[in-house]
Amino acid sequence: MRLSAGTFSRLGASWDGRGTNFALFSANARKVELCLFDNQGRRELERIELPECDEDVWHGYLNDVSPGQLYGYRVYGPYEPEHGHRFNANKLLLDPYAKRVAGRLVWSDAHFAYRTGSAREDLSFDRRDNARGMPKAVVVDENFNWGRREIRPNIRWEDTIIYEAHVKGLTHKREDVPPNLRGTFGGLSSPAMIQHLKRLGVTSIELLPIHGFVDDRILVERKLSNYWGYNTLSFFAPEPRYAQDNPLDIFRTTVARLHDAGFEVMLDVVYNHTAEGNHMGPTLSFRGIDNASYYWLMKDNPRYYDDFTGTGSSVNLTHPRVLQMVMDSLRYWVEVCHVDGFRFDLATTLARGPNGFERNSGFFTAVRQDPVLASVKLVAEPWDLGLGGYQVGAFPSQWSEWNDRYRTAMRRYWSGEGSLIGEVSSRMTGSSDLFNHDGRTPRASVNHITVHDGFTLQDLFSYNEKHNEANGEDNRDGSSENQSNNCGHEGPTDDLAIVALRRQLRKNQLACLLLAQGVPLILAGDEVANSQLGNNNAYCQDNEIGWVGWEALGREGDDLTEFIGHMTRLRRRFSQLRSHRWLDGRRADGSYGVLWLTPAAEDMKQEDWNFPESRFLSYVLGPVEKGGEPIFVVLNAAPEEIAFKLPKLPEYKLWRQLLNTADVRQQVRNSASGDEAKAPPRSVLAFAGSA
Repeated sequence: MRLSAGTFSRLGASWDGRGTNFALFSANARKVELCLFDNQGRRELERIELPECDEDVWHGYLNDVSPGQLYGYRVYGPYEPEHGHRFNANKLLLDPYAKRVAGRLVWSDAHFAYRTGSAREDLSFDRRDNARGMPKAVVVDENFNWGRREIRPNIRWEDTIIYEAHVKGLTHKREDVPPNLRGTFGGLSSPAMIQHLKRLGVTSIELLPIHGFVDDRILVERKLSNYWGYNTLSFFAPEPRYAQDNPLDIFRTTVARLHDAGFEVMLDVVYNHTAEGNHMGPTLSFRGIDNASYYWLMKDNPRYYDDFTGTGSSVNLTHPRVLQMVMDSLRYWVEVCHVDGFRFDLATTLARGPNGFERNSGFFTAVRQDPVLASVKLVAEPWDLGLGGYQVGAFPSQWSEWNDRYRTAMRRYWSGEGSLIGEVSSRMTGSSDLFNHDGRTPRASVNHITVHDGFTLQDLFSYNEKHNEANGEDNRDGSSENQSNNCGHEGPTDDLAIVALRRQLRKNQLACLLLAQGVPLILAGDEVANSQLGNNNAYCQDNEIGWVGWEALGREGDDLTEFIGHMTRLRRRFSQLRSHRWLDGRRADGSYGVLWLTPAAEDMKQEDWNFPESRFLSYVLGPVEKGGEPIFVVLNAAPEEIAFKLPKLPEYKLWRQLLNTADVRQQVRNSASGDEAKAPPRSVLAFAGSA
């Protein structure tokens, strides 16, 4: 027999060496047809009704289907938007478990389940076949030869330094990357990029979304694209545009080479919404398979979606099969692709229940008990756009979180705002006010100044206002609250004083980021003064605006690669910057975790913390091990020089200056305890104590 029942136990298309089992979840469907296509994906060769349905999974086994076969589904059921059902078997649907996607979405009105132009999508039913313009799923062989050398780095959280990058944007303009690899997975592990990452001293590269995604129709019509990739259609398949052929194997080869070089690979994942948008959006996969199961629907009117994400809809992880899909996806990327961690976009949505965010949600529970995910890094973007969506500090102990409170405080501080030293002190020491509970440690805080969303570091000190005109939304998109400072001129300038000030402020932010306790995250391109011309929402700019510009690489002053390398070496040298424990003050035995000092090197009192318009902060972090070195840090955000004394501490007679962001050459100087010194205007200094 060619067709048999197969099994419902493994969703997706599973090839076993003799044939392929197909299994698709749909709780509300009446019939499911498997559609097989030719190698080009243009001609539908056959429709096969899946013969069995168990546990809401439709399944069948074909003994003559092998890897490389293109396929899709047609799902039959009621088209009743007012009841939450949007089935339309005229629409070819992508398998949610597709491991590889062939072809790109070609937009037309045929992709909509209703007649476009109708006032309401539930008043008409579209019978056009959309198959010709739909990407197809591909049956794959998941076997891969990882070789003997590939060993996962397994870098401790405390030693982690993350480098956030876009696959295409990172290497598209790198002339030392082979032309055929630029902008692809392969470019990430090219010798030039490996060498650059090592010079920086980062440990983990975090990639903007690489799950298969599509470009919104409105962007295509504007000749733009979903460049960042936050428009997922396939949670298992690597995006084909980042590989010339067989993206799954090319991605795995890239991971293996990065692992061989000692770097972890983390993925930015988008499980909170899909590319299908709101109730007027296209029917491409989930909506046509089982809309009422996959999405949060309004209780009183299930025609509409509960939108916590700002994209028109939200994925409903309270449904067991939807939760299973997300968990299966995460395990797949770890087990089959050897990924080392994930950053979850709008992670609050994933933990929502009927009453909002739940710290004991089914998603958190599933992740906590999963043995595969126990070994990887989990980072939350701890907010969404729904009611009660801001949840910084509220995630379980297994997680780390993007700490926007660090970003905001340090941006305000170095832009010149006073009276912030109290908050800055907390942000530089792990943000215990946010994370010191439930057994969490300083690594819970992922500190960042810039990420893909917002100004680059160069633009942070070059623009007071966003300049997003190229996005085609009349500069209405993107945040207007950037805590930036253009240093006296909006945009590029030849004024040498402004150029020098911007360079020093960039160094200050990078120095603080790598001196702060917690996990530092660096945005790719910040080391070479990359600018987006003031665009703080370059999500649709697959061009010179969105790509990293490497023109400053090797240019004295603008290229801060060696400066970052110096800072990452300091971070490795002083284990107290990578502490696993929260700091305390002076202890009974005379030791200490942190000493907060006035410019006169005396212990800070309440009136010192409340000093009006204060912009000077200094502190000593005590050594973790006996005989170790203390580190003395000075932050002077004032526009004038400030005199201070070097601390007098038992056992330490000398202080060696290791960092001065105002000193281009970073000269090492020795000074005696109690000596007077001067912090240049807007500078960061660091000293090591010695006997």
